[in-house]
Amino acid sequence: MSTFGLSFLVFCILGILDASHAQLQLNFYAKSCPKAEKIIQDYVQMHIPKAPSLAAALLRLQFHDCFVRGCDGSVLLNITSSMKNQTEKVAIPNQTLRGFSFIDGVKKIVEAECPGVVSCADIVALVARDSVLVTGGPYWNVPTGRRDGKISNASEALANIPPPTSNLSSLQTSFANKGLDLKDLVLLSGSFRTFDLSYYKLLLERRGLFQSDAALTTSATAKSFINQLAQGSLKEFNVEFAKVMEKMGRIEVKTGSAGEIRKQCALVNN
Repeated sequence: MSTFGLSFLVFCILGILDASHAQLQLNFYAKSCPKAEKIIQDYVQMHIPKAPSLAAALLRLQFHDCFVRGCDGSVLLNITSSMKNQTEKVAIPNQTLRGFSFIDGVKKIVEAECPGVVSCADIVALVARDSVLVTGGPYWNVPTGRRDGKISNASEALANIPPPTSNLSSLQTSFANKGLDLKDLVLLSGSFRTFDLSYYKLLLERRGLFQSDAALTTSATAKSFINQLAQGSLKEFNVEFAKVMEKMGRIEVKTGSAGEIRKQCALVNN
């Protein structure tokens, strides 16, 4: 083999190893910040029972984060004098989001334990899971290792987050663009309001809250799955919901040397 061929082979192998190393993994912080996930869990268990409606809000926050530039914490960024555009936070789809101060509270105590180690993007994902769990919802694995994005643009939020007036075709397109299918769409649509099967029963009674809810019943395939969920057990729903949450949490993540680890979730590092 020529010197060039050998060098190219080594380059490819190193590239593969680097890519595999950069993937999300369970217990990513086991060595760099071993108490991180327990600190987050304890904070959630202390505060969410006092404000249980915040669990669905934090889950919605993760959804809105992942649908714009991937799960990179860009939805958390505030407008600053150095930014040339409005951030995602002020976009119309995000003006009703809650949970920003909760995330900031978690970040503060995690930073006290391990400065500059745990990303805001991972905190959003872990808090969403732990909040749902503490209010009686399902558990799902949350691989970590996400990095925080440095860009946040309101116009991108407007373009990527499906509005409540969406028809089925536009909903499917939005989800397909993120690697999610019709089944994922049905499972996620009800999760921001309740962690039981009542949402699906209301859909079948044509009592969906938004046009986008009613749109789900215009597809025979989607309606069949809605029927299956409504008539099934909560345990079966939880299994399916856990799968889609793991899937959503991997959307366009930044890993390795991409992005940064923010010191404050609302601000990019100087």
